Amino acid sequence: MRTQTVDADIVVVGGGLAGVSAAVAAARLGRRVALINNRPVLGGNSSSEVRVWVCGATAHGNQRWARETGIIGELYRENQYRNPDGNPIYWDDVVLDTVRREPNIALFLNTEVVDASAEGPDDARRVRSVTGWTLGSEIRTTFRAPFFLDCTGDGLVGALVGARHRLGKEGRDEFGEDWAPEEPEREFLGSTLLFYTKDAGHPVKYVAPESAKDITTTPIPSSRIIRSGDSGAHYWWIEWGGRLDIVHDNERIRDELRSVILGIWDHIKNSGEFDADTLTLEWIGNLPGKREYRRFIGDHTLTQNDVLAQTSFDDGVAFGGWSIDLHPADGMYATGAGALQRFSEGVFEIPFRSLYSVNVENLLMAGRNVSATHIAFGAARVMATCAAMGEAAGAAAAMCVEHEVTPRELHATRRSELRQLLLRADASLIGVENEDPDDLARTATVTASSTRSVVGAEAPDPEAHALVDDLGLVVPVHPRLDAVHLLLSADEDTELTVEVHSTGRRQNVIPARLEHRTTVRVPGGAPAWIRADAAFAPEAPENAVVVLRANPAVRVHLTEKGVPLAPGVLTLVHRADNDDQNVQISQDELLVQWPTKPLRGRAVVFRAEPESDALAPQRAVSGFNRPFGGPNMWASAPLADGPAWLRLDWPQPVAAREMRLVFDDDLDLELNTLHHHRSPDEILPQLVRDYRLEVQRAGSDDWTVVADETANRHRLRVHPVPAEAGPFSAARLVITATNGAPEARVVAFRVQS
Repeated sequence: MRTQTVDADIVVVGGGLAGVSAAVAAARLGRRVALINNRPVLGGNSSSEVRVWVCGATAHGNQRWARETGIIGELYRENQYRNPDGNPIYWDDVVLDTVRREPNIALFLNTEVVDASAEGPDDARRVRSVTGWTLGSEIRTTFRAPFFLDCTGDGLVGALVGARHRLGKEGRDEFGEDWAPEEPEREFLGSTLLFYTKDAGHPVKYVAPESAKDITTTPIPSSRIIRSGDSGAHYWWIEWGGRLDIVHDNERIRDELRSVILGIWDHIKNSGEFDADTLTLEWIGNLPGKREYRRFIGDHTLTQNDVLAQTSFDDGVAFGGWSIDLHPADGMYATGAGALQRFSEGVFEIPFRSLYSVNVENLLMAGRNVSATHIAFGAARVMATCAAMGEAAGAAAAMCVEHEVTPRELHATRRSELRQLLLRADASLIGVENEDPDDLARTATVTASSTRSVVGAEAPDPEAHALVDDLGLVVPVHPRLDAVHLLLSADEDTELTVEVHSTGRRQNVIPARLEHRTTVRVPGGAPAWIRADAAFAPEAPENAVVVLRANPAVRVHLTEKGVPLAPGVLTLVHRADNDDQNVQISQDELLVQWPTKPLRGRAVVFRAEPESDALAPQRAVSGFNRPFGGPNMWASAPLADGPAWLRLDWPQPVAAREMRLVFDDDLDLELNTLHHHRSPDEILPQLVRDYRLEVQRAGSDDWTVVADETANRHRLRVHPVPAEAGPFSAARLVITATNGAPEARVVAFRVQS
């Protein structure tokens, strides 16, 4: 047997998306990271071994402008470019390449942690090392570091070192959660196996093996939707083990799940109820995708009330938007729905205090083992949210190394600094302004070649759409909204009720509170522009939802499909929407009453009055980095009129080490890894394609080029400032082309000293 010792600044155990994001975040901050994974591929449940699609705050399109940025955002966009067909094998390499690209990461695949050492009293323990066994290589490795991250999902490392944790469901009174059972229960969300099918192009028989379960003896045929054309994560409901021990009974759970898959396939092929003669079974997973096990206790336990009330935390370091998604303990054998879902009205925050152990001083965690109740965990457990938490935990661990403090001490003294560090990396944060003292752009005068000052949506050949449902037109308001001009038509004279609603919270995009109502006359005949009063003047920039009440005699006119929407504009439809009949969704929330999906990517043709500052050049230095009370970006006039530029001027020369750019990549678009919702664009058209960065020395009219880029397809770009550029009094971003949008869009322009 070979033995070895590996010393690092940070040890990350678990190579799912939480662990990958944590390792990459820490490595990019200069820390030496050992990343340990017990499987031959990275990605956890999203890998080709399990093949669960990566879901997150977008919630299959239910939440608006909610897609994660940062490291998971990079992975999404790269997968969209490399893997437009959603091949899970290709996704493996997207994740692996991201890790291999970081020189500060030492990756250990096929390495199972089998032991850990810790010392200290129960309320102040410290991890000293973990020991792993590498399958096939027969190497036993001891990993030592000052800080450890448990991203194993099951919470293996924390359990080995005595970290306090929870199992199962809390009682209702412990945290005041109305969805919790009256008394605590040791029940879990179950595990799942998936399968893939393909059309062989000729008849294929199927002889069921002896292990196949006769599903006609179970509630499955009457309780679940089975379709011959579905495969993969469409069958997420093949779930079991909620009344067992998810870890200790893992083999039993796998065998039961596999027997049911074989039985479902036998039913599809041989019952005569399905058109499946030429279909064959291509792949069955052998590694159960686990949903739930240990949840560690941190200094804050995320609760149902935090999720639904969208609690704002001064240490919020990530966000989620998935529903509180609870499954019956009997899983696929339950007679009710496969899941009950309840949404928050917009994205919710996850605090840093939920990402470190309450009693192990140098242990952080990210993923499905974070500090949350069973109910809140139902919303925080999906993989893109886990990845966002991983990036935050990895960055925090890097800061702990740098400042030689524990995570609790970091929270007490440097939580604002942590949030600014994450914002600089374009991580998944909500409502965090740029307060970075090293960003020189904050003290500059910001100007631009042009600005899109009229908020609206135009179309050369708009399509008529009968107003059979209430429609909600999302309009960014800064500083005020006086009226909207709508292109309307009708067969005969009629009236239309137009309302303006505020959204309640700046990250929300729902009609929450009536602010103004008016009625306008719509004449019969050809389309005509109709002005409707829409008085709304919020104290801070905010979205308004202009509601057009249903009138089937009225036709609004829509922009064409495939043309990028104007920044900050969406169309909501007042209609119940549920694209998975195995799920029961609570209809009490406005979010699900006003979906965007029926008219995703299209807008009502309109113009807002008066002109707006919502897309002014100053928005590119605000720091929000994502929609929050408006789009928070600069948008130019159409590039057909010539190149656009964004300029920073200082009264005295400044010296900088790098410039950071963040471009718009349509955060309302879900980029699910296996393409649950398919986008035709391999490169997102809103992204800037060709640009250059220039600086101007004081007293000179000449510009020195710092960077000259073509064919860009990334959201975040970091460009070093060469020493020869010297102190400068102005910096300029010149944009000559996008990947399809008519105007240049810049979310952030930072100049870091």
